[in-house]
Amino acid sequence: MIETERLILRPWQDRDRVPFAAMGQDALVMRYLGPLQSRTETDAAIDRMIELQVALNHCFWAIERRVDAAFLGFCGLKPGPDRTPIAGGIEIGWRLASAHWRQGYAREAAQASLEWGWENLIDTAILAMTVAANAASWGLMDRLGMYRQPALDFDHPGVPEGSPLRRHMIYRIDRPANRHFINQKA
Repeated sequence: MIETERLILRPWQDRDRVPFAAMGQDALVMRYLGPLQSRTETDAAIDRMIELQVALNHCFWAIERRVDAAFLGFCGLKPGPDRTPIAGGIEIGWRLASAHWRQGYAREAAQASLEWGWENLIDTAILAMTVAANAASWGLMDRLGMYRQPALDFDHPGVPEGSPLRRHMIYRIDRPANRHFINQKA
């Protein structure tokens, strides 16, 4: 569990399934991610995150607001997807319910996830991907100190040909020189 001033990033719980399913049905949330998701699809995504947490001790964690325990979305670190330029690396990702946008929650959660990664993972870089049209996402990547890797732009194999969401951009952040891997048990 990671705690920040306003947030708790934690493993997924069954009580997260209903609000996460609602996010999957929100056209604003899914605008740059693909078609709306069924309850079966959102439950499967949670199940994959639970499996990653058990196997690796990290995943895209559920975000809970400290003041009222409200589920806001997810943020965290997981292995980069196969068949993408970030396969074999560590991906940072986030998704928040639209009611919680523009309040600084994504940045707070992402910064905490990066700090956790530098302390607990041996990787020298953390990567992210998004579609070019998702200015809010790559804007946050910029604010986090990530930089674009245009040579790694790619057509996502999981997105149908002809879709405006097929082309993806890659961002990267390198381990700060003063941050060394310190958790020898990770």
